[in-house]
Amino acid sequence: MTTPGEQLLRAQPCSPASNGSWLTEVARAAGRDVGGQPVELLGDYLTLLADAATTARKPDRSELDAVGLLGRRAAELGVSAGSAVQLYLSAARRVWAELPLVIRERDNRAVRAAADAVLFVVDTAVANLVEGYTDARRQMARWEETQRREFIDDLLRGDADVGRLVERAEPFGLDMARPHQVALAAPSGGPDDVHVAISAVEHAVVQRVGDRDVLVATKDGWIVVVAPADGPIAEPARRAAQPALGEFLRAELDRCRRGKPWRVAVGRPYPGSYGIPRSYEEAREGLTMATRLHLPMPVIHSEHLLIYRVLLRDQPAIVDLVQSVLGSLTRARGGAQPLLATLDAYFTSGAVTTAAARRLHLSVRAVTYRLNRVKTLTGYNPTDPTQRFTIHAAVLGAKLLGWPDQEPRA
Repeated sequence: MTTPGEQLLRAQPCSPASNGSWLTEVARAAGRDVGGQPVELLGDYLTLLADAATTARKPDRSELDAVGLLGRRAAELGVSAGSAVQLYLSAARRVWAELPLVIRERDNRAVRAAADAVLFVVDTAVANLVEGYTDARRQMARWEETQRREFIDDLLRGDADVGRLVERAEPFGLDMARPHQVALAAPSGGPDDVHVAISAVEHAVVQRVGDRDVLVATKDGWIVVVAPADGPIAEPARRAAQPALGEFLRAELDRCRRGKPWRVAVGRPYPGSYGIPRSYEEAREGLTMATRLHLPMPVIHSEHLLIYRVLLRDQPAIVDLVQSVLGSLTRARGGAQPLLATLDAYFTSGAVTTAAARRLHLSVRAVTYRLNRVKTLTGYNPTDPTQRFTIHAAVLGAKLLGWPDQEPRA
């Protein structure tokens, strides 16, 4: 009785027509060896192996390019690179197992030529398979990243088609019907800090709540986290007055070796597709206000800044207040900034002169002199409780508007 390999050797010339049924069975067996992977990924690879073993023919460039296309197909089907390579190696082993008895009857030169041809086919075919697979995965990753970036931009902007946005949210696991809140994390360093930290943040968030209904991305040099308000991250909020998302992110960012200190701002939770951009705007506004106001807290919750939002809601009125109450400070020697800083420290310290002096690293006498100077220039006495609110509101408005460095516009 002859083996399929012997029959193949006696069929001259070797062609797919003469060995198709045998190679089909080899392909099926190789597919079973690696867990039932699709044998279509082998293409003409088995024929190349059989030709190499029987005639020592090496494949040409077009045949190897065809193997590269099979690598791309493997990526499109979701087959791992390791499984695809194992499929090819298993097929080579099975093809060679049918041939040794006949090949050993040849002279040494013919055996070496056949072995060299087979190894060449395996080496080059696997290399082209992996190259095609890697190229396809790289293109797929770029496409997915583009789709993700566009989706995040549309989601946070809030002006996209709602129906289409809901459809696009499904692959990312977002249930737009649930209430969500957005947290923004801003580093003290450059953009490199964001790139270093985002992987750690994403891993921590996924570990805690899973990869569904959570989105972690970067935008405008910040880390953006979209999380369900009724999920595991928010559970502590039911037992405490503060939402837990900001504190959770801050704790994770503190573990990063670079980018300290971080500041986190959290918007309030809202339901629906318009709830996410609304929460994002609150968080973004919170970061901006905290920077302008030099707020010391590392985690800013939007509800803590409602009074500042009220001040900015009627910008013409706050501009008028700043210019009317504080405008005359620009006539002081050294400009308005030193007196404005004194007022800010005084109000921040609870209207306690000694505490303000320590904060400013000045003597109590110097602070008292500056407060009297403010009274002389503006006509408002910051130590008078009946006038304190007006001048304090003007100071906050000046910080929000960037005055006196920037000229406010109504």
